[in-house]
Amino acid sequence: MIHHGGKLLEAIGVYGGSKEEWVDVSTGVSPYTYPVTSIPLEAWNRLPEDNDGLEIAAQSYYNSRITPVAIAGSQAAIMLLPLIVTEHLGRCGTICLPSVGYKEHQHAWQKLRHNNQMWDLDFYDDIPSDEQVKRADVILIINPNNPTGYFIDQQTMHRLQQQLHAKGGRLIVDEAFMDCTPEKSILPTFNTQSKLDENLIVLRSVGKFFGLAGARVGFVFAVSPILQKLREEIGPWTVTGPARWVVNQALQDGTWQQQTRQQLKTDITRLESLISNAWRCHYTSGNLFVTAYLNNAEITHQTMCKNQVLARLCDENNAIRFGLPKQDWQWDRLEQVLKYVFADLHFDPNSSSYQSNRSSSLS
Repeated sequence: MIHHGGKLLEAIGVYGGSKEEWVDVSTGVSPYTYPVTSIPLEAWNRLPEDNDGLEIAAQSYYNSRITPVAIAGSQAAIMLLPLIVTEHLGRCGTICLPSVGYKEHQHAWQKLRHNNQMWDLDFYDDIPSDEQVKRADVILIINPNNPTGYFIDQQTMHRLQQQLHAKGGRLIVDEAFMDCTPEKSILPTFNTQSKLDENLIVLRSVGKFFGLAGARVGFVFAVSPILQKLREEIGPWTVTGPARWVVNQALQDGTWQQQTRQQLKTDITRLESLISNAWRCHYTSGNLFVTAYLNNAEITHQTMCKNQVLARLCDENNAIRFGLPKQDWQWDRLEQVLKYVFADLHFDPNSSSYQSNRSSSLS
């Protein structure tokens, strides 16, 4: 199993304390949950309806010509796409993946066997090189990347599309963190009538921007044969009736979306400033998180946990990703712990160890 953020109860079991004492910034989920009003009783009582308007609302919200397939979070699509793409191509080949990014993609492609063959994995930093594009049958882009926050512009994306289309390859784009910057999405230019777009698959997630991770709702945009195969694989009622109802409302609430984008922009700037001032280390930003790069990230993460602050230790163990606090006391506690790690423990981001014999927790 791959480890992810959000395991607060597990951290409490190791380090102690109560849920009320902890500041959990370990996920990239917005702290501003879409305000859910009373869900109609029939949403619980009836089987989910595919024609309740959810997919049409998604098509409008994402400014897409394509009506997507709703799925139980983009994670469900990530697990199924290797099989679907392999069958569509009729073979395994080389999948080009970001070396740093959401590791479930790598895990899904790595474990697939087809006719006693497996996919070859080729890793790139930030963007695939020309040589990697030549070798690739499939390229996966996480845009913006999680946890680096790196963006690939639309012009570059279309160039990759053209190079892959020329040899029958596929381009998969995971836009789970794109909602704060919809103008950078590739979806508005996605046209199923274009031969070029036959090789494009785009994933979107509702959980991050709308703060509805527990609803488990995402969308897949692709040409009809891919979407039809996806429907066959996921089966009926993949998204629950209550989740469909809530997300339908959220996707149509433009006023809330605009206000939340502005609030998140303000909060990210505040978080950048907090980390920069407290640690003076290199950091990168996404729309919903800030990632601080440290030579002693593991011990820093442990020290923060001992002080009831849960962030996300990145898979490479060289960085810590911070999501956004919401309440004033959470911001204050995070700032206090960051300063404590730097000042009271004589923290040096360029050192591989701490230089203090003092207690590793605040009094």
